Amino acid sequence: MSVRARLMWDDGVTGYDFGSSHPMDPVRLSLTMGLVRAYELDRAVEVTSAPVAGDSTLRLVHDQEYVDAVRRVSLDPRAADGSYGLGTMDDPAFEGMHEASALIAGLSVGAAEAVWRGEAAHAVNFAGGLHHAMPGSASGFCIYNDAALAVARLLELGAERVAYIDVDVHHGDGVQTAFWDDPRVLTISLHEHPRTLFPQTGWAEETGGGAGEGSAVNVALPAGTGDDGWLRAFHSVVPELLADFRPEALVTQHGADTHFDDPLAHLAVSLDAQRAVQASCHELAHEYVEGGRWVALGGGGYAVVDVVPRSWTHLVGIAAHAPVDPESEVPESWKSQVYARTRQLGPGRMTDGRTPTWQPWEAGYDPADRLDQAVLATRKAVFPLRGLLP
Repeated sequence: MSVRARLMWDDGVTGYDFGSSHPMDPVRLSLTMGLVRAYELDRAVEVTSAPVAGDSTLRLVHDQEYVDAVRRVSLDPRAADGSYGLGTMDDPAFEGMHEASALIAGLSVGAAEAVWRGEAAHAVNFAGGLHHAMPGSASGFCIYNDAALAVARLLELGAERVAYIDVDVHHGDGVQTAFWDDPRVLTISLHEHPRTLFPQTGWAEETGGGAGEGSAVNVALPAGTGDDGWLRAFHSVVPELLADFRPEALVTQHGADTHFDDPLAHLAVSLDAQRAVQASCHELAHEYVEGGRWVALGGGGYAVVDVVPRSWTHLVGIAAHAPVDPESEVPESWKSQVYARTRQLGPGRMTDGRTPTWQPWEAGYDPADRLDQAVLATRKAVFPLRGLLP
């Protein structure tokens, strides 16, 4: 019998560790799982691990030459010289790199298999969402692109239409690249404008190539965009495209680095708006996806105590149909864990105290507004290619 939701977890994911000076601190993962347990959400989902992704699985997206290179530097990090993007400031080599990266990939692939086979309606891997890794190189803190691998595995299992939605502050460039000319995959990325943020891609004019023209969608948001604009952009693009595409499975990436406290980017989104988009993705899965098949992944997020654990605990609760009350007090047991691990004081509630609102696109737009200009650029670039009005 299938379960409502599956949470992919293995303590081994905390081995994905670039070192103490790197912003991607794996404590964000252990603290998230601790908060999930503190709210007893582990009783509302089936918590399970999955096999490490083998070479044949990794080759669904990555070149074997690159996988071999990751394995070599995993054994001897001192041998990393920047080739294949390994041993750089963003992606320093560490012992066990291949094993930790392949485990995260295996969990996302396992999530995809579970929803496709009907073992669970929804599956979450908040350790995943490493969307920058390219077929032949590491990039942007990402070694293996588990998000693209989950999509590729769904196609291998027989899916003919898979939608991928990425709301990380950074462009989902690696996933877009993997399916650039594949009309079976619709990639939608909402991100800070490439003029002001890595990886300097994700312009509205990037719409896919060859048979996949019109299947890549990019909403490049002005720096400083807050809750209302972020939600307006999401709802002005995503639902209409999903209604037209009618995916057989939905994969979403929920990087928490859109938050106003995140140290590496320039959007001004609250936890409450992040939660609203998570809930919208859940609703869209039930409305437009057969069987409600939904794979939800984590991603970026470098406010590792105050933001990431709360955001992704909300995601788990939403997927489990057991949402956490935003007004609830954070359990004292978890705050004790935070202090023991980080010597920081954890947040007191599961909300930032915001009540986001947004105006639907159909109500009209302001041609002088930078947010509306971004949305209109995307609609003009993509919607006619899909037979939709801009």
